[in-house]
Amino acid sequence: MIRIILTAFFTILFFTGFTQNKKVWNLPNFDRKWVHFGFTLGLNNMDYRLNTDLTQVDSLISLETNSQPGFNIGIVSQLHLSRYFGLRFLPALIFGQRNLEYVFQGREQNVLVTKAVESTYLEFPLLLKYRSQRLNNFAAYFVGGAKYAADLSSQAEINNKVPPPQQIVRLRRHNFMYEIGFGLDFFLEYFKFSPEIKVSTGLRNMLIDEGTIWERPIDHLQPRVISISLHFEG
Repeated sequence: MIRIILTAFFTILFFTGFTQNKKVWNLPNFDRKWVHFGFTLGLNNMDYRLNTDLTQVDSLISLETNSQPGFNIGIVSQLHLSRYFGLRFLPALIFGQRNLEYVFQGREQNVLVTKAVESTYLEFPLLLKYRSQRLNNFAAYFVGGAKYAADLSSQAEINNKVPPPQQIVRLRRHNFMYEIGFGLDFFLEYFKFSPEIKVSTGLRNMLIDEGTIWERPIDHLQPRVISISLHFEG
């Protein structure tokens, strides 16, 4: 999936750069403003980076993450630092889900047990944007930085002293993540449209280990998110 997205972005970049004839610029005074605002919509794919030790639970033969699609919505604000650099603040709500899939060896056939982990992140990213020189109504850019994320759906405080089938995998509520990505700026007649892809990776182990059969085989768990966003700025 990542290779397809990257190929598509670079294809757009290549053909746009070499097929644009000189034309009248849209939004010619856009870069003269100190601050820009807008909104963003997008899709995401949430995953986990897992370090596991399957020997901690008898008959467990595999543990994997099955990522699920989600969506995000947020606000865009950018402080214009120079011709090529900008400081971006993009608070957003991120909705998504991952499934932890445990496979146990049975007498006749293996048994699959799925533990769903739903997340609703309230995120506050602070990113540095480097943009290429504008070619007519087009430019490419890279972004990188860090963010604080709070999982509003976290069940960190729930009572998990129930039979194993009803137990959940509890994760911490607060996390810090780093982000890198790139996108394309298209200057239209009334606003700037920017498709963007980013990868976010958590910096801390989010697992709350209570010693249940669902947590013992996990040594380390870090969230990872791939997002495709559409930014609209005026």
